[in-house]
Amino acid sequence: MGGNRIDQFFSAPSARNDRWREVNAAARAWAAGKGERAAVETALSAGAAVEEFHAYPGPALLGALREKLGQGDAAGFANLALRISTAIASRSYKEDSGDWEIADNAADSPPDRLPPTMGSQRSRPYFEMLVVSPLPMARWQHVVNQFRKVRRPEDPFIYEVVAVGSLEDAICAILLNADIAAVTIYEGFGVESRHDAPVLRSVLAARAASLGEASEHDLSLRLANAMKDNRPELDIYLLSDRQVEKLAGDPRAAAIRRVMYQVEEPLELHLSVLEGIQARYETPFFDNLKKYALRPISTFHALPIARGKSVFKSGWIRDMGEFYGINLFLAESSATTGGLDSLLEPTGNIKKAQEMAARAFGADHVFWVTNGTSTSNKMVHQALTGPGDIVILDRNCHKSHHYGLVLNGAQPLYVEAFPLTQFSMYGSVPLATIKKALLDLKAEGRLDRVKMVDLTNCTFDGHMYNTRRVMLECLAIKPDLIFLWDEAWSGFARWSPFLRPRTAMGAAAWLEKWLHSPEALAEHAKQKAELGDNPSAEKLLATRLVPDPAKVRLRVYQTNSTHKSMSAIRQGSMVLVKDVDFATVESQFHEAVFTHASTSPNQQLIASLDVARRQMELEGYGLVANAIEVALAIRNEVNNHPVISKFFRVVGAEGMIPAAFRESGFKDYLAPGTSWADALKAIEQDEFYLDPTRMTLVCGTAGFDGTQFKGILANRYSIQLNKTSRNSVLLQSNINNTRSDVAQLIRVLLEICNEIEKDLAHGGEEGRKAFAARVKSLMEDVPDLPNFSRFHDVFRHNAGRTTSEGDMRSAFFGAYNAEDCEYVPLFGAECDRRLKEGPEMVSANFVIPYPPGFPIMVPGQVITAETIEFMRKLDVKEIHGYERAKGLKLLKPDAVAARYKL
Repeated sequence: MGGNRIDQFFSAPSARNDRWREVNAAARAWAAGKGERAAVETALSAGAAVEEFHAYPGPALLGALREKLGQGDAAGFANLALRISTAIASRSYKEDSGDWEIADNAADSPPDRLPPTMGSQRSRPYFEMLVVSPLPMARWQHVVNQFRKVRRPEDPFIYEVVAVGSLEDAICAILLNADIAAVTIYEGFGVESRHDAPVLRSVLAARAASLGEASEHDLSLRLANAMKDNRPELDIYLLSDRQVEKLAGDPRAAAIRRVMYQVEEPLELHLSVLEGIQARYETPFFDNLKKYALRPISTFHALPIARGKSVFKSGWIRDMGEFYGINLFLAESSATTGGLDSLLEPTGNIKKAQEMAARAFGADHVFWVTNGTSTSNKMVHQALTGPGDIVILDRNCHKSHHYGLVLNGAQPLYVEAFPLTQFSMYGSVPLATIKKALLDLKAEGRLDRVKMVDLTNCTFDGHMYNTRRVMLECLAIKPDLIFLWDEAWSGFARWSPFLRPRTAMGAAAWLEKWLHSPEALAEHAKQKAELGDNPSAEKLLATRLVPDPAKVRLRVYQTNSTHKSMSAIRQGSMVLVKDVDFATVESQFHEAVFTHASTSPNQQLIASLDVARRQMELEGYGLVANAIEVALAIRNEVNNHPVISKFFRVVGAEGMIPAAFRESGFKDYLAPGTSWADALKAIEQDEFYLDPTRMTLVCGTAGFDGTQFKGILANRYSIQLNKTSRNSVLLQSNINNTRSDVAQLIRVLLEICNEIEKDLAHGGEEGRKAFAARVKSLMEDVPDLPNFSRFHDVFRHNAGRTTSEGDMRSAFFGAYNAEDCEYVPLFGAECDRRLKEGPEMVSANFVIPYPPGFPIMVPGQVITAETIEFMRKLDVKEIHGYERAKGLKLLKPDAVAARYKL
C-alpha cells in the first residue's frame, strides 16, 4: 500500500473508476475459475491509498471486501465489488442508503454499518468533509462516528467524513476528492504522508521551506492557506486547545471560516459546517423566483405570456406550453416587485446574488449581463474610455471590442499576435509587442492618453496569457493602466487550481497581495538601482520590469460568457471588477449598463446565472477537473490510435505555442515523462499556456477543410462543434461532457478513417494522387496571414508620429454617406492598378472572414497587397462586411475629411 502514488491529479476521477473496473474484471475471472486470487489482490491494492481520501466505500465495506478475499469467497467478493464500483460510477451512494450496506439483504448487515440519517431524505445534497487529525489512524473511525452522532433528519444537507493525519495527505485529499466541500483542521497533525507522493513533495519543497520545523500553530495556518490557494471555495475550520483568540487574530487566519476551541460541543462545529454550505447553496434570485411562481397573481402589465394563460388556453400554441412546462410561464414577469428585483438598479435579491457571485469569482463587484459578453465588453469600454483615449488592443479580438471603440470614440492601437500560419489562425500578443507600444507612446509624450490594455484570455484556440507578468510589466511603465481581459471562453478556469493563476481575477488577487508585501518594495528598489535613472527603451524591453508598489493603481476587469462554460442559459454573461478606483467610475459604469442592457431582461436567464454560481461554488472543482480529463482522454486516444492517428491529430502545446514563449520547455500533457508538476511549472513560467480543454483537431491531413469536416460531423453524426480553420476544427470539452461523448467521437473518427482507407484502396494511383494533392493544398499551400497595415492619414489627425492608433469612429460613420464611398471588385485590373498606382484603397467597414474569424480590414485601414492576396486565396463561404457582387466597399478619405472637418 505504501508504494501507491497519491499525487496523480490530472486523471483522478476516471482513474479511480478504471481501477474499480479492473477489480471487477479480476473478480469475475476469479469467480468463474478463469483467474487467480493474486490478480484480484493486485488490482485491489493498486487503489488502496487513494480510497482513503474518499468516504465511500469506507473502511467497513473495504474491510468486508478484504475479508471475503482472505476467506477465498470469490463469488461474494465479485458481487460486493460490483456493487461498490457501480455505486461509485453512478454516484448513487450519495442518495441510496443501500449502497453503504455490506450485504445485499439489509437485515444481514450490522446496524452500525449504515451511516445514521443516510437515506431518510434522499433529496438532500451530499458532500464530504475532510478532517485533518493528529490522532493515530486506529482512532480515525472514532472521529467519523462523532460527526455521525450529531447529524439530524432535519439537516438540509448530509455529509460523510474523510480523515487524514498529515499535511501531504490533506492536500492530496482536496485535489483528488471533488466531493470535499469543507475541511476541519485539528492542530498537531504531521507533515509527510505514509504513502508515495514524490511530485507533490518536490512542489511543496520549492514553495514551503522547513515545514517539519514549523510550530503546530504555524503549520495549521500554512495548510489552511495552501488549501484556500488550491480550492478557494472550501470552508475551513480550525480547532485548537490553546489560545484560540490569538489564533483568530493572526492575519493568515483570513483563510479560515471559523476558529473554535477544540473541546467545545461537536454540535456547534456540525451546525457551522452546514451553515457554511448553506451560504453557498443559497440562490437569492432563483429562490425568490420559485416563490413568486407559486403565488396567484393577476397581471396587468405588458407580458401576456406571463402565467401561461394565453398559451395553455390556446388551441394553436398549446404545444409550446406542453414542451416547456408550466413553471416557465409562472416564473415570467416584467415586474421588479413582489419578491423580484431590477437588473438595471438592483436593491434586493439580485444585488445580494451579484455580491455572492463576486465572492465566488474573487472579484470586488460583479454585474450580470443578459445579452452576452458582446454587451459586457461594450459596457466596460463605454464606462472606462472615451473619445481620444488610446486602447492597446489585440487586432484579432472579438468584434465587440472593435465596435465598442467605434461607439465611444476611443482610438485603437492594434498590436499583433504571433501567427500560426499553418492553421490559418493567430495566437496571442507577445508581451514585448505590448511593452513596445507603451514605450513608443511614452517616447512621444502621449502615455497619458493610454487608458487600457484589452486582451483575449484565453483565445478561441486556447492560448492563455501569463496575466501576472503582463500586468506587472505594463504597470511598471504606466502605473494606472486599466486591464480588460476578455475571458468569454474561460470563465470556468476559476475552478481549476492549475488554470486559475492565468485568469484575470486570479492574477489580480496575487498582485493585490504582492503589492502590499515587503518583497515588492525590495524588488522594485533593486531593479531601480540596476536600471538607473533614465534607462533606454531597448533596456526596458529586454528587462522583466517590476512596478513601483507605491504608485500602482490596480484596475482589472474581466468579462466571461457564463453560458459558454457553466450551466447558464445562452447569453448569460458577467462583468467582474477588481478596481481600487471603481468609486470614481461607478456612476459612469451604471450609465453604460443603462445604455446597453435591456429593460426587459429574461427572468430565467437571470436565475440561471444565480444557479450557475451556486453549482460552481459547490461542485465546480470536480466538474472542471472532469472537463480537463475528458480533453486529455481525447488527445490521448486520437494521437495514439493506430488508425485515427494516420489522418487526424490533436495539436499539443509544442505545435500551438512557439518555443520562444515556452520558457519551461513544456511540450504537451501527453509527452513521455511529463507530470502535473511540469504543467504547473509551465503555468508559472511560460509566456503563454495552452488551455487543455481546447483541442485543435487537424483534419486537413484527412483531406477535409474545417468547414467541410464540421458539416460532416454535424449532419451525419450529430456531433456539434464551433470554430473551424482552413485545415482544422476546434473541439472544446466542458462540464457537460462525459466519457460516453469521448467514445462516440472516437468511434466516428475511426469510421471516417476506415472510409478514407477504403476509398484510397479502391481509387487506385489516381485516387491516391488526388488525395495527396488535396492534403498538400490544405496543409502546405496556405496563405500568409495579413497584419494590420495602418490607418489612413485622414484618420490619424491627432495620432503620434511613430505610433499606429487611429480615429476608427470617424471612418465608420463616414461610410454612412453613400457619396463618400465607392466599390472596387476584389478580382480584376482596377484593384491591382490601385495597389500599384493609387490612390490608396481605404476600407469603409469591418471585413471578417469565417474562418478565421478576425477582422482583416477595419474602417479607415489602408488596404495592402498582402490583405488582397489573403482574401483572394480564401475558400470560405462566409465573409462579413464583403459583398461579392459589388466588391470591396471603400472610403473616399478626402471627402470624409471635408464633411467632418478632420
